[in-house]
Amino acid sequence: MSWIILLFSLGILFIAVEVIVPGAILGSIGGLLMFVGIVLSFMDYGFGGGMLATGCALGVAGLAFFLEFRVLPRTAMGKRAFLTSEITGVSNPSSKSLPELVGKSGEAITVLSPTGYIRIGDRKYEAFCQSGQVPVGAGLEVIGADSFRLIVKQTN
Repeated sequence: MSWIILLFSLGILFIAVEVIVPGAILGSIGGLLMFVGIVLSFMDYGFGGGMLATGCALGVAGLAFFLEFRVLPRTAMGKRAFLTSEITGVSNPSSKSLPELVGKSGEAITVLSPTGYIRIGDRKYEAFCQSGQVPVGAGLEVIGADSFRLIVKQTN
């Protein structure tokens, strides 16, 4: 009986710590310990004892999930631990706005070899030069756009 209680206690502890240390390793180990405790209770106490242990394991698992997903996010520690905001920014401009830049002039702010960054107005864009390497400061003209970058040619 003491092994069964020890395995259940360790399993519950590991599952509880899984909330703080994500990765599913501790939770998996905790579930495995509880499963071994259920198997031992079937072996030691027969069908009735095994079913009682299974019911206890399912009840504890349900309580743990309830506490983790309903109660913990509302506590002070949970508010610091759980993400509640969404990042809506993008690193590149929308590919829909890139074709509007065809025909505009810009300047290389990094070496284009053949890919680098250019400045058009006050914005920075990733660009590809079909004619090969372009030095910093060279004048460029936008001749096309693909999914995420501009296609340019050197003007001077």
